[in-house]
Amino acid sequence: MAFIAQISLGVAVAERAAVFWEAALGYVRRAPRWDDDDWIVIEPPPGVAGAPIAMDVSESRVEDYPRIHLDLYAGEAGLEAEVDRLVALGAGRVDWPHRAGPGEPEFVVLTDTEGNRFCVAAGL
Repeated sequence: MAFIAQISLGVAVAERAAVFWEAALGYVRRAPRWDDDDWIVIEPPPGVAGAPIAMDVSESRVEDYPRIHLDLYAGEAGLEAEVDRLVALGAGRVDWPHRAGPGEPEFVVLTDTEGNRFCVAAGL
């Protein structure tokens, strides 16, 4: 059976994106494959579950309604505190027209430093 080996994000500036996502998720940078590698991969620290994220330099435009995006859970800090923390790291708020349905956790849509949209939800 297949499994997710890593998630690749299209970014304009890999270093800027990697710094943001390292701070946002507590991930660590994987050693580059070669000296002039512009492909940055970050991964959970040892002993922590999660998929690595690769910063894939791309010239394609950012989608307003991406078909694939990351969903993060706010954790113990709570939704607004986590959103405030991510905004302080460089995330941007998105005026998102859709809301959580009955019985679903509240969420906020943000952009990373490259304009990629992602959601932060209140909890499971």
